[in-house]
Amino acid sequence: MYRLVVQHEHQHQETILQSIARMENFVYEPAYGDRLPSAPLPPDTEMVVIPSGSFPMGTNRDADTYDNERPAHWVDVEAFWIDTAPVTAGQFLQFVDGGGYERREWWCDEGWTWRIEHQIKQPLGWRRSAIGWEVVEFGRPEPLVPARPVQHVCWYEARAYARSVSKRLPTEAEWEKAAAWDPEARLARRFPWGDNQPEAHHANLGAEIFGPAPVGAFPAGRSFYGCHHMVGDVWEWTASELDGYPGFEAYPYPEYSAIHFGQGHRVLRGGSWATGLSVARNTFRNWDLPERRQIFAGFRCARDA
Repeated sequence: MYRLVVQHEHQHQETILQSIARMENFVYEPAYGDRLPSAPLPPDTEMVVIPSGSFPMGTNRDADTYDNERPAHWVDVEAFWIDTAPVTAGQFLQFVDGGGYERREWWCDEGWTWRIEHQIKQPLGWRRSAIGWEVVEFGRPEPLVPARPVQHVCWYEARAYARSVSKRLPTEAEWEKAAAWDPEARLARRFPWGDNQPEAHHANLGAEIFGPAPVGAFPAGRSFYGCHHMVGDVWEWTASELDGYPGFEAYPYPEYSAIHFGQGHRVLRGGSWATGLSVARNTFRNWDLPERRQIFAGFRCARDA
């Protein structure tokens, strides 16, 4: 129970950072400073195929996991392709400059209505300046870094981008299989790289860098299938709505997870640069409404094999 409380506190700390990041007329100077890796390594390929077959989704082995992560259950997943890294700001910029926010055919009905109503034309925090596109975060404008994962996009924007490149968002099961499953050992890893606790060379977590790192900066953190950044940097939207697993039992109280089931929340996976180490694991399930953009969230795409 104490460990659950610690995790919940870490989640609130990230939520506070989300609020500070969007404050106007206020410049926040982080205590840690910026320590971006200086020599990022690009992923080996744009996409990788995940073979069909069953894998154990969720967990039974950790007492401090949340009720919505349990119980572990075998899920059969058809073969699919998935991006080896999150969509970058540079890739998303092509969507923006290519008229992606005006192309009705790429948006679902609810997303198009939301875009029109709020006059959305770019990710939250992006703006044009005399030197080109820049991103305002924590009151500090900085030039857009094309190699970083895009963040502050909602589920509607992520889905529209995926359709624009003839892809889709991965399901929650697809995402977890790509992150956790080791077919040679026939087991699900706790983290993409294995069962060892996260270290600085594995992932961008705990607000140590105060922003997403360039794609490919943590090769030691790859999953068995070679997927980068599946823990840390940006939360990743999935196609799935939040619901309980088969055999779900509320713990320690029903109000934590169960009241959110079936309410239209979309699941996010993987954690962000601001996520505490106690929360960062393959089975952790975050969720929010599809229009929310204040989250440190991005996405990667998938397609049928």
